[in-house]
Formats: sequence, structure tokens, C-alpha cells
Amino acid sequence: MRELSSLVGDLLELARPADTEPVRETVALHEVLDRAVERARLRGPGLTITCDARPWHVHGDPASLERAIVNLLDNAVKFSPPGGTVTAGLHDGELTVRDHGPGIPAADLPHVFERFWRSPSARSLPGSGLGLSIVARVVAEYGGSVALEPAPGGGTLARVHLPGTPAPGD
Repeated sequence: MRELSSLVGDLLELARPADTEPVRETVALHEVLDRAVERARLRGPGLTITCDARPWHVHGDPASLERAIVNLLDNAVKFSPPGGTVTAGLHDGELTVRDHGPGIPAADLPHVFERFWRSPSARSLPGSGLGLSIVARVVAEYGGSVALEPAPGGGTLARVHLPGTPAPGD
């Protein structure tokens, strides 16, 4: 049921017309990240999931931003080995999510943000291939950037930059 609910939510997010002006309100991204980490802990009970978030406020839609962050964390949880560690951080507008899984082959990196694309090594795992395309769309709507890269020592490091300020109204 959770998989189906997630798929429906992802499809609704992607079905929103691209030319529609996205919702913009002041959002405490560090609080959104904290909520998303709590959800990730429920989905990865055997993992250690840590978060170090400094205050960062952006203009955006809290629900869309949370869906994007949850999608990043879900990938990290999905690809982490049993007993592994996922770390999330937010410092000066850079959100990072790191896992210690198998990493993403270099040949696959150019495709990870395409709708429905799934790495051959991930096709047996749950998922629709929509999560990272949603991340890319949401981040772009709010003037940010997202990239995945090999993490030092193995795994994957996701980096999201979103314009904002350390305090609301700055």
C-alpha cells in the first residue's frame, strides 16, 4: 500500500503543469529535512540515519520540498547495506545525503534524473524510476541545482543547492 501511495504521489507531482507558477512561501528547510529524516528512519529500521542541519529558509512549497528530500533519503535507504549508515546535512544552503551502498556506475550518472529510468542493477528493487526526476524538477522550480556523485570511500553523495537565507526574511 505504501508503494502504491508513493507512486500516486509521484505521478501527481509530475502531472502538475510545468508552466504553472509553483507555490512560494517561506519554508524552514531544516525543519523539512528533520521530518524527512524521521520518515526515512521508519523505512530503514536497521540503518543508522544521522542529520546535522543548520537553519536555512527558502521560498517554496513545503510539501514539494519534503517529497524531494524524502525521495533522496529513500534512495539512500534503499541502497544502503544492512546495518549501514545514511547521513544528511544542511549547511549554508547545501543539502547533502550520503549513503555507503554500491554507488552509481559512471555510465549511469547522466541518466539518473530521467523519468522512469532505472539502473540495470536497481531494476529488481522497489521503485518507479520517478523519484530523482521529481527531485530535479522541484529543485529547478526553486532556482536550485542537484547532482549525484561518487562518495569518498564508496556509496553516493547527493548535493542539492537551494537559494535562501539562514534566517527568515533576510
